Amino acid sequence: MSGASAKPVPDPGFADGFVAVFDSGVGGLTILRELDASLPHVPLVYYADQSHMPYGPHPAEVIHPWVESAARDLIERGAKVIVLACHSASAASLYRLRDTFPDTPFVGLEPAVKPAAEATHSGVIGVLSTQVTADGELYKRVVVQYASHIRVVTLPAPELVLLVERGQLDGPEAHDAVARALEPLNEAGADQIVLACTHFPFLEPILRQHTMAALIDPAQGVVRQTARLLPPGLPASGKRLYLTSGDPLRLQGMIQQLLGVPSPQVLAADADF
Repeated sequence: MSGASAKPVPDPGFADGFVAVFDSGVGGLTILRELDASLPHVPLVYYADQSHMPYGPHPAEVIHPWVESAARDLIERGAKVIVLACHSASAASLYRLRDTFPDTPFVGLEPAVKPAAEATHSGVIGVLSTQVTADGELYKRVVVQYASHIRVVTLPAPELVLLVERGQLDGPEAHDAVARALEPLNEAGADQIVLACTHFPFLEPILRQHTMAALIDPAQGVVRQTARLLPPGLPASGKRLYLTSGDPLRLQGMIQQLLGVPSPQVLAADADF
């Protein structure tokens, strides 16, 4: 852990600690909404690294310094648990963050290959991901461990990430992009599709219009693991705060659209709170 002194946190809702939820953009809001529903009294701080979004096309060595810098900042502000609500960040940084900050629990996202492999009847599963997730050791490990006996069709779909970041959750362009992404998985006979990017559940309504496969979302597993790691003494304030390294007004609008939160408190990532 960094030796820097803690940054001032005057808000009593966060002064005694909080759970941080980190993503490159708005995809991690799919995790945050499940945490919000299951752990309504836990103070949550969401951090969107939108100045570097999208992470997916970048190699892990480029992504990791961005993630480590944000994690260090969140720990210095009082984060007691950090959820990497981003498959790309988990692929690039999860193991290294646990080594660098051994006193802070990190919850990472592992592509949900295991439940998909257990549920398949066709013997074929599809994985929609980003490129860095597909290339990462974390993903390769779970495929070998849980799916060596079946066919796994992996498809990076960066255009779907950008649709969500633009708020395009329906309409002709979104349908065309979803249909193109799913076509090779449908043609391969996949009956389970792993959503290995937290942006993708926001597209679930139109994904279901273009495939008969079951869609596997890891959010509930993340919630269960986060609940297990909550430290004693965490305040029951139920406060919510959103930080971004990009444009706070843009993130505010996206939260209103994606989560239906009427007046989210959104600050620049370097602002005091």
